[in-house]
Amino acid sequence: MDARRKRILFRAQHCGMKENDIILGGFAEARIEALSEADLDAFEILLKQPDNDVYTWVSGRETPPAEFATDLMRQILAFNAD
Repeated sequence: MDARRKRILFRAQHCGMKENDIILGGFAEARIEALSEADLDAFEILLKQPDNDVYTWVSGRETPPAEFATDLMRQILAFNAD
């Protein structure tokens, strides 16, 4: 695994909010190798957002703002719906 993917995986598993660690970390662990460069870009941007906002989006409690309604977000939501 390249350094960028390792860094994103680590950050996804250590967000600061346990719920996000589980949701984002589980997704990243399962799918990080298959993500496109655009998905990796979106993931890095998502990981910079406030934990509470991210949790409401990735848990499906709120619709993410347009700038976060990405293919990556659709993948995360579908992964966690299973």
